[in-house]
Amino acid sequence: MTNEAILQRLRRFLFGVVAFTLIGIVVELILLEHTEETLQWIPFIASIVGGISVATAWLKPNGITLKAFRWIMVGMIVISFLGVYFHFQGNLDFIREINPSYSLSESIWPAIKGSYPLLAPGVFFLVGILGSAATYKHPKLEE
Repeated sequence: MTNEAILQRLRRFLFGVVAFTLIGIVVELILLEHTEETLQWIPFIASIVGGISVATAWLKPNGITLKAFRWIMVGMIVISFLGVYFHFQGNLDFIREINPSYSLSESIWPAIKGSYPLLAPGVFFLVGILGSAATYKHPKLEE
């Protein structure tokens, strides 16, 4: 097997992992009823846009689709950090509401351990990194 064939298989695998993960995110968000506030729709929209872009980049790879896919993966990474921030802020607001006498420093640890899972949005970071890796030195990017 040639190096190019190995790289092609690895790319297909990474595209598949990204697609499977995005589907899993949507299913999990539906099961968690993650739809109460407008901001909670961001991961749905991001997953759908990511799913369309991974399908396009995987099935019709060319310079335009792969570059667009890369930018969308950067967006996934940004969304990951925003999600961590919003989860932390939601937990912090709740802690400060039920314990108004707590100082900011006393509220930090309970906010980290709060009911909104702080690291759950990190899955978008992994999607972004794995998606970007799938396009690394892709021959169609040079067209």
